[in-house]
Amino acid sequence: MKTIITGGTGLIGRALAADLAKRGHEVIVLSRNPKQVGELPTDVRAEGWDGRTGDGWYALITADTAIINLAGENLSEKLWSDEQKQIILQSRLDAGAAVVDAVERAGATPKVVIQSSGVSYYGPHEDEILDETSPPGDDFLAEVCVAWEASTEAVEQAGARRCIIRQGVVLSADATVLKRLTLPFTLFAGGRIGNGKHWLSWIHMADEIAAIVWLLDHEDASGPFNLTAPEPVQFDRLARVIGKVMGRPSWIPVPAFAVRAAFGEMGSIVLEGQRAVPRRLLETGFEFGYPTVEPALRDLLGKPNH
Repeated sequence: MKTIITGGTGLIGRALAADLAKRGHEVIVLSRNPKQVGELPTDVRAEGWDGRTGDGWYALITADTAIINLAGENLSEKLWSDEQKQIILQSRLDAGAAVVDAVERAGATPKVVIQSSGVSYYGPHEDEILDETSPPGDDFLAEVCVAWEASTEAVEQAGARRCIIRQGVVLSADATVLKRLTLPFTLFAGGRIGNGKHWLSWIHMADEIAAIVWLLDHEDASGPFNLTAPEPVQFDRLARVIGKVMGRPSWIPVPAFAVRAAFGEMGSIVLEGQRAVPRRLLETGFEFGYPTVEPALRDLLGKPNH
């Protein structure tokens, strides 16, 4: 199968491209500057696009093509000014429009389109368990996710199967989020964030990639899927587990006001959460390699079980 990945030079995109190439896929990542993407995984090549239309790449699409749309401005790259919030939204709408334009001009319907989204779709919640039938929220990130998901809806009218992946926080040894979570513990200053009662819906990078590949291969799968571990974790327990795995104390909390002072509205990412579960993914028979957080952290931080 030929697989085209938008956002393929990011952390998830590179890991996914490498995995698919090893499985024998013809993998193409799209970039505005294909000659400057740096070293790509073996058997992966870059092609140009403008991030808004199908120009330069629509002819790559055949009836045996999968398109995985991961493109979008990094949420934690800059503080959320009104201008930055518009950039975050527009980057996702533009990428979706490019996918639709390419499909409409290709003369062939792709086999499947995988559309990225996030569990922020549901908005902030307390202890309510959220699955794919739960309604969307009404805060900024929820509105972004709703629009992001809708941006490629038109490919279904063209006859393409479409899966929406509502991702949790993807944990990887190279992920900025994990580095930020563990840094205070490295300095013997770790502890919970805020009151510690809010939930983190997370997923190990290995399970993230395996789940996307699973959805590519399962031709009866369509619609939204939560890509999160079966057991979300509250931040107070997460802090205790990080401390345990790293052999560091976990009793110095980071107050909510300090997070908001440093990060403004963007602080909502770590101060408000969702207790999302992957009900539909589990119903398809998918098995997680890391369903609980302690083994996942031991793997990522290189700390074996004792």
